[in-house]
Amino acid sequence: MIGIIDYGMGNIHSVQKALENLGGKTFVTNKPQDIITCEKIVLPGVGAFSDAMQELEKSGMAAVIKQAIKEKKIFLGICLGMQLLFEASEEAGNTPGLGILKGRVKKFVAKKGLKVPQMGWNQLKIKDECLLLKGLSGNPYVYFCHSYYPDPADKRVIAASCDYGNNFAAVVCKDNLYAVQFHPEKSQAVGLKILKNFVNLC
Repeated sequence: MIGIIDYGMGNIHSVQKALENLGGKTFVTNKPQDIITCEKIVLPGVGAFSDAMQELEKSGMAAVIKQAIKEKKIFLGICLGMQLLFEASEEAGNTPGLGILKGRVKKFVAKKGLKVPQMGWNQLKIKDECLLLKGLSGNPYVYFCHSYYPDPADKRVIAASCDYGNNFAAVVCKDNLYAVQFHPEKSQAVGLKILKNFVNLC
């Protein structure tokens, strides 16, 4: 069973629908005790880092997420759900994150021809073998909507990157932990392949 964490932010139902269409059995919950029973966990999200952390701490979900990852449950963070895994974000004055991955979340610097936020398609540069990206060929395009990006301290966790004024981590993989900065549920065939890979992970 795949538990999708509802903390009042994000495109939860589009993620749920995509996973179920790919054969995943899911449920949405805001109760920490429900997440403990799941085999896999998804942390989606769209919105402000500080507000999200406040909701996760208040609900007790932050502690449960850390426990679940420590217990080697398969975990997927999407967009803001990826950023929350890091130690801090430049958004709202270096707000502390979950600290599961070392590194900080940084804001894009607007440059000539590049708008912030980045909204639209960008090309993945797949670096290392990662089961989440299994079966993807070439440098496929995926859909982004973000003003901030994670900068992992340990570059070995970066499975794919993108360029948008600078090179940034688009996919991280570490043991049972997977996270993507883009929206797979909006990335058409490529995104559905990634979500299918997640459903099939064991």
